[in-house]
Amino acid sequence: MRIFRSWEGLPDDARGASVALGNFDGVHLGHQAVIGQARAEAARQGVPPGVVTFEPHPRQFFAPDAPPFRLMNAEARGNRLAKLGVGVLFELPFDSRLAEMTPRRFAAEVLAGGLGIRHVVVGSDFRFGKGRSGTAEELRALGAELGFGVTVARLVAEGGAEVSSTAIRRALSEGRPRDAARMLGHWHRIEGEVQHGDKRGRTIGYPTANMSIEGLHPPKFGIYAVRADVLTGPHAGSFLGAASVGVRPMFGDNRPNLETFLFDFSGDLYGAHMSVALVDYLRPEATFPNLEALVAQMDADCARARAILAEV
Repeated sequence: MRIFRSWEGLPDDARGASVALGNFDGVHLGHQAVIGQARAEAARQGVPPGVVTFEPHPRQFFAPDAPPFRLMNAEARGNRLAKLGVGVLFELPFDSRLAEMTPRRFAAEVLAGGLGIRHVVVGSDFRFGKGRSGTAEELRALGAELGFGVTVARLVAEGGAEVSSTAIRRALSEGRPRDAARMLGHWHRIEGEVQHGDKRGRTIGYPTANMSIEGLHPPKFGIYAVRADVLTGPHAGSFLGAASVGVRPMFGDNRPNLETFLFDFSGDLYGAHMSVALVDYLRPEATFPNLEALVAQMDADCARARAILAEV
């Protein structure tokens, strides 16, 4: 998948795509339906299948001090879109220039002029342009005028309720990763670079790969059974494990992060990029009277995680 971070100065072979347009936070089942329609139209017309999205998320731009809400960082979203067969990703910089564009100017300058799109697919609740004043139906009318086709996709429901990023965040906040996965169509994953930590885990037989969750909606703090993919480096591969999401209350830390212990693994992962899928919630965070009690609980957590993962 090729990635472009501007709508200006594109090579000719990046223009003329059939694209899905939206933020696609989480790339859930509703998003996948929109992307699937754009991909089908691309095949019909013989043009590249693409996605147009924004970075940072517009909500981050307008409310930078609001609590973290994103389900995915840009890296995780890009990896998921590539798995869905997206050929070209236009990750447009959302700044004051883009925020001030009227719906007409966005359609004319960015979609028709810059990207030269042939077709665009959006969800029925799509809004765009300054003040979110443009609707999906307005985009359809602008497309007819400016020379590109528009498909408005119906919202997707799962279990009788509409699939939404809000519902997925709620499931994660309540420690229900399997419910989140049903709406996502895949496990909820946290992706990023393995960072140096305080290295306490290795002293008690549980070395962990530490990753930041800064900027992401925090799942319920506690211990999870996980599937992990090491994406880069000499140890690239897939592993099972147990992970802690939270602030490590026993050691007085207060910055949330993700610490993953990989089963049957030995090696240095610092600097590698990992993708950790939350499969099942085991228990809340807790403090223990001593390290022996902590290790005993970790032994039990890992045994339970192994049993759960053997059945998934």
